[in-house]
Amino acid sequence: MFEKFKVYETEFAGRPLVVETGKMAQLANGECLVRYGDTVVHVAATASPKPRDGIDFFPLSVDFEEKLYSVGKIPGSFLKREGRPTDKAILVCRMIDRPIRPLFPKDMRNDVSIVCTVMSVDQDCSPEIAAMVGTSIALSISDIPWNGPISGVSVGLVEGKFVINPNAEERKVSEMAVTVASTSERIAMIEAGANEISDEDMYDGIMAGHEANQKIIEFIKGIQAEIGKEKFSYPSNEPEEEMFEAVKSFAEDEVRAALDTDDKTVRDERLKPIYEKVHEKFDEVYPEQEAKIDECMYKTQKYVVRRWLLDEQKRVDGRGMDDMRPLAAEVALLPRVHGSGMFTRGQTQVLTVATLGSIRDNQLLDGIDEEESKRYIHHYNFPSYSVGETRPSRGPGRREVGHGALAERALVPVIPSVDEFPYTIRLVSEVLSSNGSTSQASICGSTLALMDAGVPIKAPVAGISCGLITEGDRWMTMVDIQGIEDFFGDMDFKVGGTKKGITAIQMDLKISGLTPEMVKEALEKTHKARNYILDEIILKAIPEVRPELSKYAPKMLSMQIPVDKIREVIGSGGKVIQKICAECDIKMDIEEDGHVFISGIDLEKCQRAMDIVDTIVNDPEPGSYYNGKVTRLMDFGAFVEIAPGKEGLVHISRLDVKRTERVTDVVNVGDIVKVKVLEIDDKGRLNLSRRDALIDLDGAVPENTISEGRPPRRDHGDRDHRPRRDQDRR
Repeated sequence: MFEKFKVYETEFAGRPLVVETGKMAQLANGECLVRYGDTVVHVAATASPKPRDGIDFFPLSVDFEEKLYSVGKIPGSFLKREGRPTDKAILVCRMIDRPIRPLFPKDMRNDVSIVCTVMSVDQDCSPEIAAMVGTSIALSISDIPWNGPISGVSVGLVEGKFVINPNAEERKVSEMAVTVASTSERIAMIEAGANEISDEDMYDGIMAGHEANQKIIEFIKGIQAEIGKEKFSYPSNEPEEEMFEAVKSFAEDEVRAALDTDDKTVRDERLKPIYEKVHEKFDEVYPEQEAKIDECMYKTQKYVVRRWLLDEQKRVDGRGMDDMRPLAAEVALLPRVHGSGMFTRGQTQVLTVATLGSIRDNQLLDGIDEEESKRYIHHYNFPSYSVGETRPSRGPGRREVGHGALAERALVPVIPSVDEFPYTIRLVSEVLSSNGSTSQASICGSTLALMDAGVPIKAPVAGISCGLITEGDRWMTMVDIQGIEDFFGDMDFKVGGTKKGITAIQMDLKISGLTPEMVKEALEKTHKARNYILDEIILKAIPEVRPELSKYAPKMLSMQIPVDKIREVIGSGGKVIQKICAECDIKMDIEEDGHVFISGIDLEKCQRAMDIVDTIVNDPEPGSYYNGKVTRLMDFGAFVEIAPGKEGLVHISRLDVKRTERVTDVVNVGDIVKVKVLEIDDKGRLNLSRRDALIDLDGAVPENTISEGRPPRRDHGDRDHRPRRDQDRR
């Protein structure tokens, strides 16, 4: 039944990699089942038999489908089935898309779909890497035109040594998480997060990943040689050379003049009449080929820009190769938010807003990896007006998710731990104007917003991009590419980091890959540019983190309690914690490890709640101070509750620093008062003093109202706390 069934096996970073093909999804153009350890991912590649009409791009889609049965979970939604892709799944789709897309023919318009279905997950064996390898195999053995194969690996840095495809425990302690995809000759994709890694270590890690990829590429070539199908032919969408030369000859001079400006709006306005002239002249010469005429105009603009760069070292806006556009930074633009910062680079402008919340505001994750929640969240919005277009907002697309994740990854290494700063942190980057490198402007804006919000980040972070132009063996890089250079260039190499080192990288390519020399030069140039942005722009806008949070931000305190005391703080049916929250007007979260997080608008009320919790888990000792609540009044004193179930008597002689005739002259039921524990008798009853607390803590000057010697005897009375008869007689 399965005559075409084949099994291929090799070792991949010390673990077995098994590829099965010919048994499943027989109607796909190419498919395989990849087993990496106990991780199992099925990949199917399909292509439409005919090109799609009326488009000027290659319609490739990549889906990474996380099935929760792969980790033994039932979806938490009402429907109990998987819904839209998680952000993590979208990022994996983009990560697989980037290295494979440049290897398809540029003139093909047939729809191609890659579906990676995660069926089983071994946390030590990354399903993302298995999916990337599986995609390369499925395309290589299919009849879909593709100039692969590629391979991808993850690189970690553990105890100073590079680790290929680190396991779950190694990932927890790794200083870097770098995914490297390669062809047999070049580096095709880099996606990195790192803990302020030096350029040298990052370069060495990338090259270690590139070297590890070569074994898998040879393995895939062997499979392709044995069972690979002949690639199908397709109608080319490329304009004929005669058409291109005719359009270029007619429009080149005007296109050159139109592009020679640093203003995107002016450039677009100049190009409109040129397009009209070109169509007026050539629509009749080449009937029903309007799309190809537009393609000729695109190629003419590309020709002009690339000739300027390669032959004249000239950029469209007149900058030098290593010069950045005009930069500006501002903070505290919005009065009621917790923190805000705006970063402008030429015609690219991003406003980032910081919001602080309690730990219960953490984002819950329902995915296939071990991460269940996160307390630092970054969202990126790209409205149509930012590029001068009109279209309805339909929520974030894959590009928005990817750019937000890149900015988030760049800031993660400098975010303080939950013990240092017990807040959930959300950043939202609003792209106000876009002419290239908005994701890197988001990184800079995020640093500004965090510092303005008073978040004690370990170091400021900046982001910058590096472009590339190639022609045969000739190549050159340029810093801070704007939109047109990204559009007509070959690379967008984005690097975020501190002055100490790199925290994030994302590389987009339009060519098959980079040489090691190109990678090294991009790292060097972005490092210098990053330092300039930090010293001359960001730190001049806000030299240091604000010492205090916004008055509109919630106040947060945290403490650690013994795990066996958690039940006492929560109380039966939650009665104790609910009472504390209601009484102090705060929110409280208790984690399984005993971490207690208390948040509220009033810092004094937060502190009182913390004191109450401390009193519950730690028995009061003589000499300690508390903020207590007056619960009952007697002729001889007031009862004060310093914690649920822990109440003591403040004798009338200890209510104030001056003589007190009536208890109600000083306190009433419900008052919050400072008290000092004087003694705990043999029955565990507390003898408290407000007078001593006022003297010790507030520096109050006492009247001589109490005789020297032993403090007044504690008179709790009988069960109803009535005075004894001998006291009545006195």
